[in-house]
Amino acid sequence: MSFSSDVKDELYAKIDNAKHCQIAELAAFMAFGGAVWHTPDNTDVLFMTTENEVVASKFADLLQKTFGILKEDINYDYEGPKNSIIHMSLDIQEDVRRILMALKWREKENAPIKPVFVHPMLIQKECCKRAFIRGAFMVSGSISDPHKFYHYEVVCNTQNDAETLKELFDFFKLEAKVIQRKKNYVVYIKEGNNITDCLNLMGAFVSQMNLTNVMILKDMRNDVNRKVNCETANLNKTIEAAVKQIKDIEYIRDTVGLNTLNRALYDVAVVRLENPDMNLKDIGGLLTPQVGKSGVNHRLRKISEIAQKLRGE
Repeated sequence: MSFSSDVKDELYAKIDNAKHCQIAELAAFMAFGGAVWHTPDNTDVLFMTTENEVVASKFADLLQKTFGILKEDINYDYEGPKNSIIHMSLDIQEDVRRILMALKWREKENAPIKPVFVHPMLIQKECCKRAFIRGAFMVSGSISDPHKFYHYEVVCNTQNDAETLKELFDFFKLEAKVIQRKKNYVVYIKEGNNITDCLNLMGAFVSQMNLTNVMILKDMRNDVNRKVNCETANLNKTIEAAVKQIKDIEYIRDTVGLNTLNRALYDVAVVRLENPDMNLKDIGGLLTPQVGKSGVNHRLRKISEIAQKLRGE
């Protein structure tokens, strides 16, 4: 199973106790996957379509928890390959009436139905904003495999819907952005810490912990790689410097002889030739009297300058 599926499985069991939060989450289900049809015989039918069985079950649970609607009163139709598309409908008029009134899709009895993305009154409270975001993700959201990269998104039908959802994320300072993808608009979050915060506000605490663990492990690996790369680079520089020093000393030896060097340079040159893999600090420890790392480096630079002059550089 994907990480996205794991999150939705966890959120399936998350239904707030407060009825206003239940209605807010139900509003998200209807906004992203629901519709209402006014039939020629003057009845209203509520529809919900999804390809996810967990989403279908959560929708039925919300109807039962919020309005006491029995699951056996919901009609199910299936289509597509392996019956993967689930059509749910509710045609009991009293139940449909109560839902439409609660969603503010109908302001009063027998008034025209006016579907809205979400009525502002339904998401006034912070807890209701959380519930709506949870419902939006359940129906139309996804999260990438965090082992590969960090990406959270919810697909919206219109730009206005996307901007409204983005405002909810902005309320929680989650740095969401909107992008058009074909005919849809996508609200997305890229930064890992923002995604963990989003999982937290939706109530997916186990998934939040799992994502945090992945982030910590990836950071540790990246830190180790950086240190290894840095140490490798430093080692390469040390080796390159030692090779050049030995070439300079050998050139002086083979052209004018090391005995042309003064005593301090001669001693360093001999020790370097005899210990090609030794670092500057240890070379200084073999000299009499002992010389510090900077002193050894200074003498080797002098030797390099002499070699350059002999080469005519």
